[in-house]
Amino acid sequence: MNARFHIAKLQAGETTQFRPHGNSMTPKIESGQLVTFSPVKDDLSDVAIGDIVLCKVKGRIIDAHLVTKKGTDGRFMISNNHGHDNGWTRTIYGKVIKIED
Repeated sequence: MNARFHIAKLQAGETTQFRPHGNSMTPKIESGQLVTFSPVKDDLSDVAIGDIVLCKVKGRIIDAHLVTKKGTDGRFMISNNHGHDNGWTRTIYGKVIKIED
């Protein structure tokens, strides 16, 4: 995945597609499945617990992980589908709207 390319598209208000690899989101997303992301609102008001997002946590791009908590301060906890927390963030670029083979 060329993260800068996809992030730039989302920031420009466009949807984007790519195939994340790895097993951290199985069985919701299998390695190599085609995933479509749509941009999120600047104020993140359309991001909810259970959404799968493209974001940045602790300076690292996380390409398809779950929002598992919402803090009272506007941050979101990002986790994989196996219970591992990656950390809190306010930097969310897009969320999954479609998963295909």
